[in-house]
Amino acid sequence: MFRSLRTRLLITYLLVSALVLAIVGIALLFFLLTNPEAQRLAYSRIEIAMNALTVRDMRSLLSGPAAALETTLQRFDQASGVRVLILTPRGSILADSRPEAELPDEDRLMEIASSPEATQDAFRDQENLRWLYSSKPIANGHTLVVAVPSPVLRTLLTYSDELLLKPLTQAGIVALVISFVFAWLISRWVASPLQSVSRAAKAVAAGDYSTRPEPAGPNEVESLAISFNEMVQRVQSSQVAQRDFVANVSHELKTPLTSIQGFAQAILDGTADDPEAQRHAAGVIFNESDRLRRLVEDLLDLAKLDTGQVAFERKPIDLTALLDSVVEKLSLPASEKGVRIENHIPSLPTLIGDGDRLAQVFTNLVDNAVKHSPEGGAVALRGEQRAGIILVHVDDQGAGIPDAELSRIFERFYQLDKARSGGKGRGVGLGLAISREIVQAHDGRLKARSEIGKGSRFTVELPIARPDDETLMQPLSRG
Repeated sequence: MFRSLRTRLLITYLLVSALVLAIVGIALLFFLLTNPEAQRLAYSRIEIAMNALTVRDMRSLLSGPAAALETTLQRFDQASGVRVLILTPRGSILADSRPEAELPDEDRLMEIASSPEATQDAFRDQENLRWLYSSKPIANGHTLVVAVPSPVLRTLLTYSDELLLKPLTQAGIVALVISFVFAWLISRWVASPLQSVSRAAKAVAAGDYSTRPEPAGPNEVESLAISFNEMVQRVQSSQVAQRDFVANVSHELKTPLTSIQGFAQAILDGTADDPEAQRHAAGVIFNESDRLRRLVEDLLDLAKLDTGQVAFERKPIDLTALLDSVVEKLSLPASEKGVRIENHIPSLPTLIGDGDRLAQVFTNLVDNAVKHSPEGGAVALRGEQRAGIILVHVDDQGAGIPDAELSRIFERFYQLDKARSGGKGRGVGLGLAISREIVQAHDGRLKARSEIGKGSRFTVELPIARPDDETLMQPLSRG
C-alpha cells in the first residue's frame, strides 16, 4: 500500500510529529500531576465550597429530616463537584452527598470528627482512592467535611478542559497540519531526485545514455546523482570504446587476411607462375601471417592485463643492465636504417618487478623511436633518480607528435599519421597501450611529450626498491 519512498517518508515524518506531540502532552500532564499547584487548586475549590456551605443556616438543615439534608448536599455536590459529608460527634456518617462512594475506615472518621479545629488533610477510602479534604466543626458537635479526589488524570481532564485541553488540542492540530506540509516538502525534496535517478537508470537499461539526472536534494542524494552520471559517462565511453575496438580489430584482421588470400589465390590459379613471383607471394603471405600472429599475441596480452591474469614476477632488477641489453639488441636494426642509439643511462638503483615485461616496454619504446627517426638521426636513452623514483627517458629526433594526437597515442589501435613514420613499419597501435598497462602494473607511469620538428620524449617512472622491501613475494598492484 505504501510502496513509494515519498509516501513512506511522509507517513514517517507525520508519525514522528504525532509521537513528539504525544510525548509533550504526556509530559505536561505528568507535570500537572506532580506540580503542587494542582493540589493547591484542589484545596482552593474545597475552601470555596466550605465557605458556601457555612453561610447557610446549618442549624436549620441539621434540625430537619435526614433525607432532606442529604438531598440538599447532593444538589450542592452536582453544582460544585465536591463531596460533602456531615459527621456526628461519634464519627458516624449523618449525611453524604455521594452515598455510593467508598468511605475511609472508622478510626479515620473518628479522628476527623474529634478535631476541635478546622483542618486540611487527606484520607484514603476503602478502595485506596486518596481524597483531599477540609473539615470544620459546626452546630451541635457535628463536623462538616468537604472533599475532592486527589488530582489525577481524570480530575485534571475534567477541570482543565477549557483552560488546557482545548488550547492544547487546537495547537496540536495546527502543529500536525504544519508538520504535514513540511513533511510533504521534505519527502518531495528527498524523493524527487531519487525518482529522477530511477528514471535515468531505466533509460540507460533501455540503451538511452543521453538521460542525466540533475544533482539535487540532500548531499547523499546529490552525490548519488553525480556518481550515477559519472558511471553512465564511463559506461557510454566503454560502449564506444568497445565498438571502436571491434571495428579496429576487424580492420586489422581484414587487411592481412586480404593480402594472404590474394597472394595464395595467385599461386593457386597460376598467376604467379615463375619462381620469383612465387617467392614474392610466399614472402607476403609469411609477413602478413607474422603480423597476424603478433596482433593475436598483443590482443591476448591486453586481455590478460585487463583481467589481471598476467603473472608478474617480483624480483630485483638491474635496470642499467636491462637497458644495455635492449640497446644492444636494437642497435643493428637501427644502424641498418641509418639511426644510431645513444645510451646515456647512468648506474641506477635496483628495482623490484618483472624484468621480461619491463624489457618488453623499453624495447617497444626504443623500437618506435627508431622507426620514427629520420636517417642520420639519433635515439637517446637517459636516466635519472628523483625522490624514490627512477625516470628513464627515450628521446627521438622525429617529426614530432601534434598535441591533438599526443593525448591519444596510448589508446588501443590508435596509429599516428603515416607522415611521421614515413609510411613504413606500420604497427597495429597496441604497443604503447600494452606498455602503459605494464608500467602501471609496476606502480609506475608512462608519459609522453613532443615538439613538432624536434622530436618526442617518452618517460617511464618506476618506484625504487627499498632496502627493507617486503613486496618481493607479493603480486604487483594494478594502477
